[in-house]
Amino acid sequence: MYVQQLEPVADSLGLSALVAALPLLTVLVLLGAVRMKAHRAGLIGLAVAVLVAWLAYGMPLGQTASSAAQGALFGLFPILWIVVNALWVYRMTVRTRHFDILRRSFGRLSDDPRIQALVVAFCFGALLEALAGFGAPVAISAVMLVALGFDPVRAAVVALVANTAPVAFGAMGTPVVTLAQVTGLPLDTVATVVGRQTPLLALVVPLLLVWLVDGRRGLRETWVPALACGVAFAAAQFAASNYVSAQLADIGAALAGAGALMAVPHARRPAAEPVRAAVLTGVRSDDLDHHDPRPEVLRAYAPYALIVAVFSLAQVPAVKDLLTKATRTFDWPFLNVADPSGDPVGGNVFSLPLVATGGTLVLLAGVGTAAVIGVHARVAVREWAATVHELRFAILTVTSVLALAYVMNLSGQAATIGHYVAAAGAGLAFLSPVLGWFGVAVTGSDTSANALFGALQVTAAQQSGLSPELLAAANSSGGVLGKMISPQNLTIACAAVGLAGKEGDLLRKVLPWSLGLLLVMCLIVVGQSTAVLGWMLP
Repeated sequence: MYVQQLEPVADSLGLSALVAALPLLTVLVLLGAVRMKAHRAGLIGLAVAVLVAWLAYGMPLGQTASSAAQGALFGLFPILWIVVNALWVYRMTVRTRHFDILRRSFGRLSDDPRIQALVVAFCFGALLEALAGFGAPVAISAVMLVALGFDPVRAAVVALVANTAPVAFGAMGTPVVTLAQVTGLPLDTVATVVGRQTPLLALVVPLLLVWLVDGRRGLRETWVPALACGVAFAAAQFAASNYVSAQLADIGAALAGAGALMAVPHARRPAAEPVRAAVLTGVRSDDLDHHDPRPEVLRAYAPYALIVAVFSLAQVPAVKDLLTKATRTFDWPFLNVADPSGDPVGGNVFSLPLVATGGTLVLLAGVGTAAVIGVHARVAVREWAATVHELRFAILTVTSVLALAYVMNLSGQAATIGHYVAAAGAGLAFLSPVLGWFGVAVTGSDTSANALFGALQVTAAQQSGLSPELLAAANSSGGVLGKMISPQNLTIACAAVGLAGKEGDLLRKVLPWSLGLLLVMCLIVVGQSTAVLGWMLP
């Protein structure tokens, strides 16, 4: 049995924490300063984590390698299993042109560019985040806004800022699923607390978007539909994450936000020509005037309806119990780890949810999608393989980062850092979202930031007397605000709208909003750690 140590380096917590932080510092420096590709930085960081675990912490090399293998497997299944299948559904709609039909349908909902920004970037962007995440919502939303006539820079800024509130529950709940796994906290508990933080952002973001599109005039003339959209989104995200399913939180929120937006009469009024002339300074796509038959429009919406239906059915208690029976739990080979107190850690046992996982449910919905929109089975299989090829570097990045996280967690490196960080005491509640924000800004992924810092947040919370669930959730909630300034997302946005090489200009436009919203989230978490807002927590 390998027993974790908190002070393996010279019996000093400070020196041990410094050595334990080397894998994280390596990844952050390679990504931020050297600007190395994320998958390469992840692999090098993993190598450093293995060396620290072996040489500094005395973890047997076989157990260290086994820890890394467990993290890599978790990255592949269920995490990337969700992402691949969700993106596969989207690719099939693009291939059959049903995505173009969907885009034209959105364009006809309103001719007011401020409302179009809410429909496309906030509501549809949230739906894309719910299904795929990993940069797809920013790229697709920005392209759609440019097609509607938006200036490329404005389209990119709107798409980046809109991609905040849904991120924590993106890719069918992947970030919170990862957070629960690496911290050992129940998924329902983590999702519940995150669902009492990020909905507060949803109240603000739609108002911010109409400001970005049309300044004070936009806020003055469209604050009612923007607020209705934000309130409905927030309420649905809260309800789904707390009482239904973390995987359905963003889908329900996106649909509720869009429904509320269209229910406000003001949102359907034609925009004044001076507004359109001032805002729509780009070139409008000619195909927006093409009329689509009603049956084809319904088929374009069908994939998303199928996903909602499949996930809703999976929440029925009898069905849920049946799906859970396929879960396999077993002792992880070549791993026998105890915490500093001598108690076996949870990582010694591994659960493999073969059917009761988001990726398998999306796969079932994808099979139904292929049938509804007319994709031949052979073509569907080719598209799935093409999706894996498209995501090959993302797959390598996620598996390497999760392998690194598991090595750090099981060797005791994360516990050492957590004990050291706990010295911040009550100030930890303010710093907790900042750590998540920094992690996402560097890695471009709330999932990766949760894998890297989730266990650290829990350990620090336990040592400082704060709620582990609160700080773990704060890592994810603060992280969503780092998404808009991450180099990966900035590059994706610039490439999508034809602004390659202008990432620095875009960063200067979105950084103030990222920092401002981060400050709001920090104050929310501080309030929730005290009696001021403590009543908000379960």
